[in-house]
Amino acid sequence: MPEIKDFKGRQPVTWCPGCGDYGVLNALKFAFVSLGLEPHQALMVTGIGCGSKTHQYMKVNGMHTLHGRDMAFATGAKLANHELVVMTVSGDGNTYGIGLSHFLNAARRNINVTQIVQNNQIYGLTKGQYSPTSDQGTISSTSPAPAGSLELAVEPLALALIAGATFIARGFAKDPRYLGQIIAKGIQHRGYGLIDVLQPCVTFNRVNTYDWYSERVYKVEEQAGYDPTDKAKALELAQQWGERIPIGILYQVEKPTYDEQVSALAAGPLVKQGIERDRAALEAIKQEFV
Repeated sequence: MPEIKDFKGRQPVTWCPGCGDYGVLNALKFAFVSLGLEPHQALMVTGIGCGSKTHQYMKVNGMHTLHGRDMAFATGAKLANHELVVMTVSGDGNTYGIGLSHFLNAARRNINVTQIVQNNQIYGLTKGQYSPTSDQGTISSTSPAPAGSLELAVEPLALALIAGATFIARGFAKDPRYLGQIIAKGIQHRGYGLIDVLQPCVTFNRVNTYDWYSERVYKVEEQAGYDPTDKAKALELAQQWGERIPIGILYQVEKPTYDEQVSALAAGPLVKQGIERDRAALEAIKQEFV
C-alpha cells in the first residue's frame, strides 16, 4: 500500500508561508493514499497560477499546460487512456476566467475527470488583481478604492450544476483531511466532478482569511434532511454565500460518462490498442474526399 511519503516531490515548495495551497497539497496526498493509488496511476494536469505548481511538488504524473486550457488537455488524456485517474488542479483565475468555457463544457459532457479549483478569490501569482470570484466591491491593484471591483462574482457551483455536472463539492484548505475525503470521493465518482476549495491567499487577500471562513463554513452532510441527489436543494446551497457557507458534497448523481459512450474505447484504452487499421476501410474513407 502506498504511503504519504511516496508522493513527496523532489522540488522545494515556493508558496508563501501559510498559503492555502499547502492544505490542498496535503489533501491530495491523503486522497491518493486512502484510495491505494500509486503515483504512476494518476495524471495531474495544471494551468497557470500559484496552485498550478502543485504537481511539481508531488511524485505523480504531471502536465503543465496553457492558461485556462488544462481541462482540454485532461480530456484528451482521459480519452486516450480512460483507465488513468485524471484530474486538473488550478486556481479560480485559470478555471473560472480564461478557462470558463472548458469548465462548463467538461461538466456538460460529463467527462470522467475531477476538476479541483483552489479558489482564493484573487490573482495571487500576478500580485493581487481581482479575479472572477472576487466579491463585488473588492479593493485590489486593478480595482482601487472607493468603488473596488464593479463586477458580480462568478458562482462556480451553481454554474456547474446548471451545465450538467454530476458531482459538485466544496472543501476548505484549513481541513485537509476532510478535503482529502471529498477528493477521494470525487475521484471514485464516475463522471465529471467539480471540487471548489476555499483556499486563503495570505499575501493578497486579507478579507477571506482562515478565520473569516472558519466562522462561516458548515458541513452539509450534518444538516437534517441532507440529500445530495436533490438538484433544487443543491442549487440553493450552491448560491449560499456570506454569513453561512456550505462545504462537503452538495450534489452527486450517476449518468453515463463521455468516454463510456465512445465506441472506439470499447476495445480498451487507445494507448493499449494497436495502430494498424483495416486498409480497405481506410481506402474507403479516403475515396469519400477524392
